[in-house]
Amino acid sequence: MEDLRVVLHSDMNCFYASVEQAERPELRGLPVIVGGDEESRHGIVLTASYEAKRAGVKTAMALWEARRACPEAVIVPPRYGLYMRYSQLARRIYYQYTDLVEAFGLDECWLDLTRSLPLHGGDAMLVAREISERMRQELGVTVSIGVSWNKIFAKFGSDHDKPDGLMQITPQNACDIVWPAPVEDLLYVGPATARKLHGLGVRTIGHLAAADPVVLKRRLGKMGLVVQRFARGQDDSPVRALTPEQWGNEHPVKSVGNAITLPFDVDDERTARQVIWLLGESVAQRLRAHGLKARTIGVSGRDAKSLLSSSRQVTLERPSFITGELCQTSAELFLQEYDVERNPVRAMGVRASNLVPASAHTQLDLLGEAQARLRSEALDRAIDGLRSRFGNASVRRLGELTDARLASLDPERDNVIHPVSYFG
Repeated sequence: MEDLRVVLHSDMNCFYASVEQAERPELRGLPVIVGGDEESRHGIVLTASYEAKRAGVKTAMALWEARRACPEAVIVPPRYGLYMRYSQLARRIYYQYTDLVEAFGLDECWLDLTRSLPLHGGDAMLVAREISERMRQELGVTVSIGVSWNKIFAKFGSDHDKPDGLMQITPQNACDIVWPAPVEDLLYVGPATARKLHGLGVRTIGHLAAADPVVLKRRLGKMGLVVQRFARGQDDSPVRALTPEQWGNEHPVKSVGNAITLPFDVDDERTARQVIWLLGESVAQRLRAHGLKARTIGVSGRDAKSLLSSSRQVTLERPSFITGELCQTSAELFLQEYDVERNPVRAMGVRASNLVPASAHTQLDLLGEAQARLRSEALDRAIDGLRSRFGNASVRRLGELTDARLASLDPERDNVIHPVSYFG
């Protein structure tokens, strides 16, 4: 037992909403929702305070649904710069206890105290309580902290004692605390994986820990064995140390996407094309900002009646961040997948993946196609420069203004998706 690590997982509760309440005392105690532009009736709930959650508001719910569930809610737009600042302030607190701090998004961090714990009294739960109290007093936000000998169970602990909770999971109590929980409560067991596990009769984390590895691998592939190790507490992945200079660049960008839940059903091709172009343009803009090009473009949609979602993707002939190429490909792909006139959609998305550095060498050709692409890239970068100085609305495509209901939409600002992976 002496060789066991001491790992904490700290999760800032209802992060965006808590920061807004910390910055604006008049919002404290009120149901607060951080989301899109309510006047334009687009966007979803990014975060809701516990007061709003108790009224039935859920993350990713459309704003009109959230307003119906909680009429007295205060809806505020996101301020990502502010949230980044609070995230960095929280990490400065963490770094006073250990140099092994790994971010999992803006609001979550793992801390490895194995070597530094003797410097802070030797009691992991006392350190967790001290961090929790400092977060409340110094930043005005609360955290839930899980303490365990591995990252997976530490996160389980922070997830299961909210808000403002502390939970320690040891080899002695893990069977009583972790194993009876639904298998969905384990990191990386999402809805699709859970359905497959349910089909095998695996409904709790304990069932997963005891399942036949051969059956799991046959049904889920290698990931079945990974989540079984998680269920058994056999996660030995290290807490990856990052310096403060690396904050904001902790995880390599795996994909860039944008999606929106609309306040109306899209039932004609022109509107569908307009939405896809709006989303695709923001994706292309962010690819250029990251210095990346995409080899693969994907689209997604959710049927307005059945609420079922589906997606489709295609591989490009050559990597690209050119707005026209990405948007045209996305629009054609979406309209091939969805007959919106027969089955209207309510949610739409565009995602670029299989990314490569934009600085890669460009092979010229005799027909001049490569030179034409370089001119298109230069034009897009010039437009990016104008938008960075005067705002995204300073340069708009005429096709993006044909539907007045979408004229005020700024996908680059309102509906950004930043996936974070546990696997380094």
